Amino acid sequence: MAQSPIKKIRLSIDGVLLLDKPVGFSSNDALIKAKRLLNAKKAGHTGTLDPFATGLLPLCFGEATKFSQDLLEADKSYETVVHLGISTSTGDTEGDVIGRSDAVPATALPIETVLAAFRGPIEQVPPMHSALKRDGKPLYEYARAGITLEREARRVIIHELTLLDYAAPYLRLRVKCSKGTYIRVLGEDIGKALGCGAHLNALRRIAVGALTLDGCLTLDALAACPESGRGALLMPVDGLLSSFPAILLPPALAQRFSHGQRLSLGKEGVPLPEPAPDEGARVRVYDSENGRLLGTGLIREFAVLAPERLVAPAAPVVSATL
Repeated sequence: MAQSPIKKIRLSIDGVLLLDKPVGFSSNDALIKAKRLLNAKKAGHTGTLDPFATGLLPLCFGEATKFSQDLLEADKSYETVVHLGISTSTGDTEGDVIGRSDAVPATALPIETVLAAFRGPIEQVPPMHSALKRDGKPLYEYARAGITLEREARRVIIHELTLLDYAAPYLRLRVKCSKGTYIRVLGEDIGKALGCGAHLNALRRIAVGALTLDGCLTLDALAACPESGRGALLMPVDGLLSSFPAILLPPALAQRFSHGQRLSLGKEGVPLPEPAPDEGARVRVYDSENGRLLGTGLIREFAVLAPERLVAPAAPVVSATL
């Protein structure tokens, strides 16, 4: 009688993988591949990156998934190449050509004028080829069926829009934008404003919040590492919280905080970080005895610390620098 194959036991891994996503992979494809390579129990990504795009895709494992929403809300930065004079059905290289124009600017001068109109708050209509859902189904499924639905314009913010290079018909830009911004739509709208149409020829994400491509790994690099050492390549959970002030609690108070109790920091003699965070500010909280991250908290009136998201005891230790 043939024996059943031994089921591989998934590991409880906590941390963040800064992945340099390759072209051709959806965010979910990349997550599944990384999760398999790390043999991890629980994982999630921090917002979709189009298959034709490359660059920073932070992947959260274990306890880090509790903080992935923070990255979904964070500003993003990209470098992109816009191909002027050709429009496609998807706004990128994956669609069919639906328009051509010879009215491509010969110099960067009219482009600089047009870009000024796209800096700051702007209105964008989400593309049909997107993961936004209508009646429980992604818009791209309607688009593939040849159905176009009405979409309401949404306000986004273009914090920075820099012209890096122009060699007609290719326009290279750096963009820093708020959540929910579609760079494909930005490229198309710039093309429309120039009167020639456009689509994205390339897109690379270079930053998500405070995270950058520094220290990023490719899937190939992860696979090439011995399996026993892959977990050490992850950034600790608190790497997602580096912009929050840190509070260290003595063991007795750390235990109470971990049980969900509010603490009056002034009465307990726990100093606030300098400069003191405003009321409502989020902070990261540690056990001062062992440096373990306990989770995040909110500063309430009269310096009361209220637990927000708590981390299980198996979480990684605090980073070297608080």
